[in-house]
Amino acid sequence: MTRRPWRWWIQGGVAAAVLAFLIPAFVRQWHEFRAVRISVHPAPAWLALSVGIVLATYLLQVESWRRVLAGWRQRLPLRIAIRAWCLSNLARYLPGKVWSVAGLVVLVQRAGVEPWAATGSAVVAQALALATGIVAVAWAVPGIGHGVLLGLALAVATLVLLAMGSAKLMRVAARIVPGAQLRPLPLSAVFGGGLLMLAAWVGYGVAFWALARGIGVTGLGLPDAVGLFTAGYIVGWLVLFAPAGVGARELTLLNLLTPVAGAGGALSLIVASRLALTMTEVGAAGLALVIARQPASPPEGNE
Repeated sequence: MTRRPWRWWIQGGVAAAVLAFLIPAFVRQWHEFRAVRISVHPAPAWLALSVGIVLATYLLQVESWRRVLAGWRQRLPLRIAIRAWCLSNLARYLPGKVWSVAGLVVLVQRAGVEPWAATGSAVVAQALALATGIVAVAWAVPGIGHGVLLGLALAVATLVLLAMGSAKLMRVAARIVPGAQLRPLPLSAVFGGGLLMLAAWVGYGVAFWALARGIGVTGLGLPDAVGLFTAGYIVGWLVLFAPAGVGARELTLLNLLTPVAGAGGALSLIVASRLALTMTEVGAAGLALVIARQPASPPEGNE
């Protein structure tokens, strides 16, 4: 009980820091969208569909992460997992990439997950996202998704997933990633989590395509949307100094989208996408807080 006031002060400080970076980013994105000199004809049904699909991809990512934890015999109720994932996701807007991972680790430890498993699952989830994202890009991006490179991408992703089941290779990875106590995973958990993460990338691409139709941008096909969005997201994720990938993701998408949708269409879609994702992430965090207030069943013991 004596530690609880300090915990609330820390949580309040983190929340204030997130808002200090998030609110100016949101305002800037809104002004950028209003400044785009292109005729936008919004279609509410397509915009609502895009938001709904993004929310569904969040569930896929949460379940992929839970599969990793279950592979280590760590049980995390879906309600708690959604809350931890959505709240920690907002920390991506802080400079540096460690805050969202740190927030996720703290929240799931409070739910009874072992510290080593909380940290390791966050690292493995990032590796699954990167491996499956490469496959999505190789399959969908125009001019890249031919048989040879697609086969190479599948081989690389498969090797990464198999490595997660090797005790020796996981020990090597643990030495590379400071603080991560990685242990081998059952292949069923690895490939199950990987398939869910791949489905999430496809979902993001479909939502991107629906958003394009929702603001009247033509010329973007569904496979193109999957590959281009994934490529931009991965580049933004790899640029460590960019909060939420801002700047790096947009520049990548601008170069890839312009030949497909034209300069004006590409710019309007990029700005609309960033604005929509920010709003959806904030909305999902708010829903997660509401869900977390519901009565919970007794927690399952971890082994």
